[in-house]
Amino acid sequence: MVKLNVIYTKTGDDGTTGLVRGPRRAKCDLRVEAYGTVDEANAFVGQARLNTGTMPKIDMVLSRVQNDLFDVGSDLATPGADAADAPPSLHVTAVQTLWLEKQIDHFNDALEPLRSFVLPGGSALAVAMHIARTVTRRAERITVELAAAEPDVNPEAIRYLNRLSDLLFVLGRVANANGTKDVLWVPGNYGDTKKG
Repeated sequence: MVKLNVIYTKTGDDGTTGLVRGPRRAKCDLRVEAYGTVDEANAFVGQARLNTGTMPKIDMVLSRVQNDLFDVGSDLATPGADAADAPPSLHVTAVQTLWLEKQIDHFNDALEPLRSFVLPGGSALAVAMHIARTVTRRAERITVELAAAEPDVNPEAIRYLNRLSDLLFVLGRVANANGTKDVLWVPGNYGDTKKG
């Protein structure tokens, strides 16, 4: 179990931070940026939960997502291999990604097929889902960049973030009365602009 008694240690005053193992890294390091953005995505998922109100099933899903995102962050903060005499590190697993896929399939089943791209809008919960989705996409992009730079990034973390953004998109549509109140993209060809 984690036990935190001291909140500030002053060890980061020089602009570095400690990972789960390995040497300290600069706070602008790509690995720190990756798990920091996962943490940011988690915060936005938490903010979305403030709007779930009459949708307890969505709140339960997001609760698990928040815990899993902590696993993703821990995974990304643990470079290198486990020592032979050490307990295994926490890593995101295919089981967690598969659970996301099952949630996507379950919630998407009740949605009407899309006729256009969806804009963030419609309801407060839908907008919150889209914000969480876009931050999750950013976390995914940074993690992909990290994987290109360092050999020990768990590919399941990338898959998890990819699938999570899909789930948040679907839940955004569910939040808009199962897609009936989606705000759809209208391409910019509005006809004769000379009249307007």
